[in-house]
Amino acid sequence: MAQKDLTKGNPLKLILLFMLPMLIGNVFQQLYSFFDALIVGRTIGIDALGAVGATQPMIFLVISFVFASTQGFTIVTAQKFGAKDFEMLRKSVVAGFILSFFLTAIMTSISTPFTKTVLTLLRTPEDIFSMSESYLFIMFIGIFATVFYNLSSNIIRALGDSKTPLYFLIFASFLNIFLDLLFILKFNMGIKGAAIATVLSQGVSSIFCITFMFLKFPVVRIKKEDFKIPFDFYYEHLRIGIPMGFQMSVLSLGIVAVQYVLNGLGSIAVASFTTAVRVDQLVSQSLLALGAAMATFTAQNFGAKKMSRIKEGAKSAVYIVLFISLMCVIVLSLFGENIVRLFMDEINLEVIKLAKQYLNIIMVFFFFLGLLLVYRNILQGMGSVIAPLLSGVAELITRALAAFTLGKTLGYIGICLASPIAWISGAIVLYVGYKISLIKNYKKLKNKSPA
Repeated sequence: MAQKDLTKGNPLKLILLFMLPMLIGNVFQQLYSFFDALIVGRTIGIDALGAVGATQPMIFLVISFVFASTQGFTIVTAQKFGAKDFEMLRKSVVAGFILSFFLTAIMTSISTPFTKTVLTLLRTPEDIFSMSESYLFIMFIGIFATVFYNLSSNIIRALGDSKTPLYFLIFASFLNIFLDLLFILKFNMGIKGAAIATVLSQGVSSIFCITFMFLKFPVVRIKKEDFKIPFDFYYEHLRIGIPMGFQMSVLSLGIVAVQYVLNGLGSIAVASFTTAVRVDQLVSQSLLALGAAMATFTAQNFGAKKMSRIKEGAKSAVYIVLFISLMCVIVLSLFGENIVRLFMDEINLEVIKLAKQYLNIIMVFFFFLGLLLVYRNILQGMGSVIAPLLSGVAELITRALAAFTLGKTLGYIGICLASPIAWISGAIVLYVGYKISLIKNYKKLKNKSPA
């Protein structure tokens, strides 16, 4: 459980070993929503499953801003660890917690009063509106639990330890399943029970993770003087974190646009899309884990001024993306429909047909999703914010345009094509930004080196 220096050793081996616990952790994290949807669909009904799905874009919009911002704060932490500046590392931890607290408080106070209004604007179908409102309100109230668990996990990963957060994720996932069954089946709390189970399991896990972090890792044990943080150091965190938050919000707006068009197709389409997205997210967690691993790998090496290792790591990551993408295609081709059926107590052939259509389309484009995640996280690891933000704008525009144009002409299939088109546009912007950033940083290092 010791911290790990990623500035030494074979990049390919380091990235694979570092991402493996994160992959397992991501899969368990997806089990939160996966089992929420599975238990809700099989015990409450297909309408309740659609209600959970209808809330996801708004949950993602609000939580992702704070979550991405806090992830940006820990980029600074990883850079300080790579530079072996442990005094500033501790100050970075303090700054991250303080800034995350204020951001979360602001987002919670903004989001909770408007759940009904937002669902109305999104044209949420009437037969699932009430359940969607209850679920969304509880999830907004529980933002604190999600954010502080992820903040503490990202700090631990910034130190090169990707195993410890895994243990807490496994615990939280099993706790979530137990509470889902308890609240829904035993206490008959319906969809509210599913939301409360998710919030409580993440809250308990966040308390354990934060406590363990300070007890187990001496390098982050806070001293009184660590609270004396200069304004420019807060600004350094905000300079990276806030644009990352806005970037995720921009991405979320594109997803909200897709949900708007999707809601107009009715509750069966919403339930089908929701089910298929759950399966898609579960299968593609390896790509997300790789991206997160590249952020820490890059940040540590950037702090150590080892640009050549970042470049070598990027090449290794592309090979990994190709392999993972092929595996995802194989898994979805063989088992996609069977996984979809798990969500249903009574088989609905229309839902299965539409969910399978989504999976057949989306799996072809996983390679571009992988490239997008790799280059976005590399740039963010180097503290670059412009290219990731521009890529987010590109994704928003292309996803929204595809949803409104293809959604009208092709219907449900057009909605399914929105994300792949967005991935391709975003990946192009990020690759160009990566090349430009490499050139700029090589020049900086050359100018700073002694003649």
